[in-house]
Amino acid sequence: MVPVFEAMLDRYPTVEALARAPLRDVRALTDPLGYKIRGRWLKGTAVIVAEERAGYFPRTVDALRELPGVGRYTAGAVMSFAHHLDAPILDTNVARLLRRYFGITAAPSARPTHLWQLAAAVIPRGQGYLINQALIDLGALVCTARTPRCVTCPIRRGCAWRQRT
Repeated sequence: MVPVFEAMLDRYPTVEALARAPLRDVRALTDPLGYKIRGRWLKGTAVIVAEERAGYFPRTVDALRELPGVGRYTAGAVMSFAHHLDAPILDTNVARLLRRYFGITAAPSARPTHLWQLAAAVIPRGQGYLINQALIDLGALVCTARTPRCVTCPIRRGCAWRQRT
């Protein structure tokens, strides 16, 4: 991923440069990453930002979600990590962590709305960047799918799942 990112920045240092690039050239860089629609989305987003937004990316989750390929997770991540604004994120690891901590026993796909509400509720005002990074790291490194490391988890005392096991 990093070499592709660096190649993209070298070849297209501005959103305007990316907007002017032929789609085939953008895809030549992005397609090897898999999920081959990404190059088209990236190029489409660049065109919208360059031509309709004077080079400025949207600064709200709803406005970001109007861009090609930007879903709820990506919009929340951009707002949280790029702008340090409070916006929930919910990837597989964070969802697993929240389900376990709050004792949600429904199937992983059964309660996405509730999980998004929890992801938003656990963010103290002004701390979205820190909390989201912590949730991602805890879910990926401690509250793992197969072998959770409950003994080292900093939030184990309040975890409903740990209390049941």
